[in-house]
Amino acid sequence: MSGAGESVLLRTAGRAAHITLNRPKALNALDHGMVRRIGEALTAWEHDPAVETVVITGAGERGLCAGGDIRAIHDDARDGDGSASAAFWRDEYRLNARIARYPKPYVAVMDGIVMGGGVGV
Repeated sequence: MSGAGESVLLRTAGRAAHITLNRPKALNALDHGMVRRIGEALTAWEHDPAVETVVITGAGERGLCAGGDIRAIHDDARDGDGSASAAFWRDEYRLNARIARYPKPYVAVMDGIVMGGGVGV
């Protein structure tokens, strides 16, 4: 299992791999690092015969995911040239498409708030 201070926790239990979005104070909003980490985990599990299904949940009691981290996008627009936001959106949309085509059952526990990119994951 990943460390408790990380924004995406990964673990396996039996034949299931588990992803936990771990930013409960931010309603588990996705940042670019989270998108990349989920993609890396899906790559590792895709051809792992010990993993038969993937389950994604959100930490805390309020919901799975509020979507993209709008604060980070705002900061990039204010202080940067927008390229970080463009890279995030590109990779986030690619992740959504990948999840839709994933060859193993993928279960999203959408309990509570689920908006924007949260629907994609």
